[in-house]
Amino acid sequence: MLLHEKLRSRRLLLASQSPRRRELLTACGLPYEPAQRFDCEEHYPADLAAEEVPLYLSQLKSRAYPATLAENDILLTADTVVVLDGQVLGKPRDREDAVGMLRRLSEHRHTVVSGVTLRTAERMHSFEARTNVWFRRLEDEEITYYVDTFRPFDKAGSYGIQEWIGYAAIERIEGSFYNVMGLPIQKVYTELNQFLDQ
Repeated sequence: MLLHEKLRSRRLLLASQSPRRRELLTACGLPYEPAQRFDCEEHYPADLAAEEVPLYLSQLKSRAYPATLAENDILLTADTVVVLDGQVLGKPRDREDAVGMLRRLSEHRHTVVSGVTLRTAERMHSFEARTNVWFRRLEDEEITYYVDTFRPFDKAGSYGIQEWIGYAAIERIEGSFYNVMGLPIQKVYTELNQFLDQ
């Protein structure tokens, strides 16, 4: 049975305000409902390795969800970060921070890591995906053009691979393209399918 057919008797709740995550679930044919909005302070232990942060935060968000899950509900939470030289590059604070992040990414390889958690009333399952991304050398005028035109202030690492910068400046990637967009949709599909069969 196809996954979207299995989900007919379920309610997949996406606990994310990200338009990219919504777009990816829709494009994959997975029926879902936006979960109710809630606040979750995204903090993590200072000694946690940068690559482990997204998985930790996806679980934190899942546990922070305030509503009681019904028997047929599946809650999906996710977090994505950019890791450069062992440091987390999250969403930029402002324009200056965005420009600074892109200068750091210029001519370097970084890793995009997503953590995803699936939870029902009875059990929870988490997994991650990693994608390596290589930027060519970026000129300052290219960086300021991108930041001022596309305003990537809601994006980890201050860029969206599906925007101008992805076409013009990313030399190659190793791993899932959609993970860099914010959700490793193929892995979500596979893991969700297995989760429902358990």
